[in-house]
Amino acid sequence: MALVSMRRSFLRAGLCLCCLPALGLVSEEVDVQEIAPGIFMRRGPDLEATAANHNGIANIGFVIGRDAVLVVESGGSLADGRWLRSQIRKRTDKPIKHVVITHMHPDHCFGAAAFDADRPNVVGHHRLRAALEARGEFYRERLIDLLGETEVGRIVLPTQEIGNDGAEIDLGDRVVRFTAHGAAHTDCDLSMMDTATGLLFAADLLFVGRVPSLDGSLLGWLKEVQRLRAMSATKAVPGHGPTIVEFAPAMSDLERYLASLRDDTRQAIAEGRPIEEAIQTVAPSERGRWNLFDDYHGRNVIQAYKELEWE
Repeated sequence: MALVSMRRSFLRAGLCLCCLPALGLVSEEVDVQEIAPGIFMRRGPDLEATAANHNGIANIGFVIGRDAVLVVESGGSLADGRWLRSQIRKRTDKPIKHVVITHMHPDHCFGAAAFDADRPNVVGHHRLRAALEARGEFYRERLIDLLGETEVGRIVLPTQEIGNDGAEIDLGDRVVRFTAHGAAHTDCDLSMMDTATGLLFAADLLFVGRVPSLDGSLLGWLKEVQRLRAMSATKAVPGHGPTIVEFAPAMSDLERYLASLRDDTRQAIAEGRPIEEAIQTVAPSERGRWNLFDDYHGRNVIQAYKELEWE
């Protein structure tokens, strides 16, 4: 299936285009970088999909503790996950005991099967299983159309579900703390903090440079922004963008976009403008601030309009 057809299939199904991969460098041309002691990440690029990049959109990586390795996102395909596993094995022979899937979008979950031989604990939000059962097969079929069946991998469900009280995993002299968020980017967003460094892994609750993609709740996302701020992190790993950023200014940029989306959509509704017109008039000042704005912003307006018109 051509890329444009795949994009239209996602739109017809009412799904966010963030579920599509972004075109990037093929795995052999990229590498992971050590962004903090024992923490390695690869940046996902802000472009569209081809079969050549194996659905390599998201920032993915791993944390090495004294006793074990924790995978931070699994990659967007079986090939992407296998590449990530090879990067781990270049740096350590410690067992890969945990694989974290921060939410159900394909760029974050379809590499998990690459770690089957490790028999890891698969960590996810307590609503991740339901989201994958509802959408996973659709996502998988669309990715097969684009990448081929041998490249996609099976749907892997969580074995450890993080509830509202959170949880911790000890990698040996290194504790990772998990937070299950309310509906925001999706309805199953998980963040984590490495307590050894204070580094916050915000996943797709934080986009940097690439326009945010709304697939959960706009008002909920703005609420979760404040929850993330309360964690008092100074550095963060976003789901998309540079692999490590100053948390406060990066989150301020995201919050500004979300607030503009909220305020302008509310105004459009109050003035009786139809949704088609709102797409053209909501948050125009944000256009030059984000990569892929014209690809994703209209979908965000539709999602916001449907949420806010019933306030």
